Amino acid sequence: MKTKEELIDDLLQLAFAEDLGDGDHTTLSTIPSDAKGRSRLIIKEDGVLSGVDVALKVLHKVDPSIKVDVKIQDGSDVKKGDIVFTAEGPVRSLLIAERTMLNIMQRMSGVATMTRRYQDELKGLHTRVLDTRKTTPGMRMLEKEAVAAGGGTNHRIGLFDMILIKDNHIDFAGGIEKAISRAGEYCRENGKDLKIEVEVRSLDDIRRVMEHGGVDRIMFDNFSPELTREAVKMVDGKYETESSGGITLENLRKYGETGVDFISVGALTHSVKGLDMSFKAF
Repeated sequence: MKTKEELIDDLLQLAFAEDLGDGDHTTLSTIPSDAKGRSRLIIKEDGVLSGVDVALKVLHKVDPSIKVDVKIQDGSDVKKGDIVFTAEGPVRSLLIAERTMLNIMQRMSGVATMTRRYQDELKGLHTRVLDTRKTTPGMRMLEKEAVAAGGGTNHRIGLFDMILIKDNHIDFAGGIEKAISRAGEYCRENGKDLKIEVEVRSLDDIRRVMEHGGVDRIMFDNFSPELTREAVKMVDGKYETESSGGITLENLRKYGETGVDFISVGALTHSVKGLDMSFKAF
């Protein structure tokens, strides 16, 4: 299995392959090879910053000689006009790196900004906002990192680091008890130390899960806030609880007030506007 760093390297390699082709002919034709210059990363709207470390990887992948002075770190609140960092080096290298760097930083900062809005809505409550697997293909590690920068909590990274038994698994397995039992047996037989979460669709499902046991967390799928409150009382702290489905910024607080431990929100990563920023010579 590839590490996070290896996956990010693969992403950058693909990003440059699709952008550069056989060369940046605009830059090569207009900028002398020995030209040196400076650029700065300027924030153009208020938000939460994420992606600085990746931006440095992009710049140094293009040209290790580029020198960067970072002024604002990931997770910081930023406002229009803020300078995140300055970069100095060969002008050709700065221009070649610009778009790939901005694409990644704008996306990550947009995710971080959205996450901060959701988590701020739950101020004073113990409930935490979770991300999902509804991420941009190839950018999952970076988008999960951005969620954390925005104050959210990462759910499972992929299909490999947690067992999440959803409605289709339950239906194909022949019932909720069978699905849970098989998951537990699989972990024991294969030496896997994985948390097991199960999705429920009714209060009766919760009763069956609690009578059976063998899970770490129960996910309430498409429950109303009122039904969620009942569900939390039923579980009574014996398992972690999570709400999912139909939850928006407008009704988030109502769900948090039920006492649920986590609320998973796909919109943190699948419906995000990038944070506006630019990389300008100075």
